[in-house]
Amino acid sequence: MPVRVACAAFGVSETCYRYQAKHSAENEEIADHLVKLTHNQRNWGFGLCFLYLRNVKGFGWNHKRVYRIYRELELNLRIKPRKRLVREQPEPLAVPMGLNESWSMDFMHDQLADGRSIRLFNVIDDFNREGLCIDVDFSLPSQRVIRSLNQVIEWRGRPQTIRCDNVLNASGFASRGNGRPCERISSFAK
Repeated sequence: MPVRVACAAFGVSETCYRYQAKHSAENEEIADHLVKLTHNQRNWGFGLCFLYLRNVKGFGWNHKRVYRIYRELELNLRIKPRKRLVREQPEPLAVPMGLNESWSMDFMHDQLADGRSIRLFNVIDDFNREGLCIDVDFSLPSQRVIRSLNQVIEWRGRPQTIRCDNVLNASGFASRGNGRPCERISSFAK
């Protein structure tokens, strides 16, 4: 079967059938330039390499041709995976065996219908999940927190431990100004 008839049967032009790619010496020159650039500038991708060759070196090569050679050389930048933080497994919480063995305290906030924000201070006995104190106000300064804790201690007795989240620590919320823990906090910490 002649080539002309076969090309007509498949709908392919004879020019496409007979085409052979021309490997020019210019491709090797492009490859040499790309290898040198990526060796000297390791963090440059294709875009910077092409712009350097076009604007600084003055070569008029087509970007599709340069990119084809760039891919054939496998010079693509490796996409670095994000580093994940390794977190330790938290220790399981100790289960209290009686009243006043462990309390938990935390701050919460909410918003009223008119847009004003309120804050809540909660103290809970971990043994029986009893809410010992809930203070609600627009502002809860440290003196108010200390007063609330002292009132609960007078009513229930002093706990062995008070558990709180990372944001709050017993010496931090009353140490404004001089950087030392306030003496009033030590009244319930003894």
